[in-house]
Amino acid sequence: MNFDLTTLAPREAYKLLTGVVVPRPIALVTSRGENGMLNAAPFSFFNLVGSNPPLVVLGVGNKSEATPKDTATNIRSAREFVVNMVPQELVGAMNICAVDFPAEISEIEAAGLEIAPSSHIATPRLARTPAALECREHSTLFIGQNRLIIGEVVALYIRDEWVDADKNYVQSAALKLVGRMGGAGGYTDTSGTFELARISFEEWKNGAR
Repeated sequence: MNFDLTTLAPREAYKLLTGVVVPRPIALVTSRGENGMLNAAPFSFFNLVGSNPPLVVLGVGNKSEATPKDTATNIRSAREFVVNMVPQELVGAMNICAVDFPAEISEIEAAGLEIAPSSHIATPRLARTPAALECREHSTLFIGQNRLIIGEVVALYIRDEWVDADKNYVQSAALKLVGRMGGAGGYTDTSGTFELARISFEEWKNGAR
């Protein structure tokens, strides 16, 4: 069956596209606001798109038609961010970071995450990630309702036990990273798929984890 995406409503096109472009890696992005508050948010509209120089792209939407998400606001202000790759052990914390928190609540604190200093930028990485990409904003493109943030990767952290520094060889499977599948809560990892339901802010306040 063929679908004419030029005639479909954006939401319907989104459902079809995210059902076939799978699995998608997840960037749990840490960013820093003008007031110093740290933010962490997951994005599956993300990928590595170049190596010379190393480039990543994030597709960051708006909270509403006129209000950018905190990640976009923070990156435009600080001109930097960290892509923290998401292993199985951080899935629960990642899901909490996807909650629509009020601006005065830091997802990092809400999810009980620890931070560690980055080597080249002021924004910290997450201490428990097995790999993190330190990025400076190269440019931001606006195409229709899409905001594409292109970051130049200026430093790469990989946990010592998963990399051979002499050969620049990474034990990718050992990182146990997860990716996004289609549907409301479909995820996958190197061993198969699993389901993870999103939780609301009210559910989080009432103890859902």
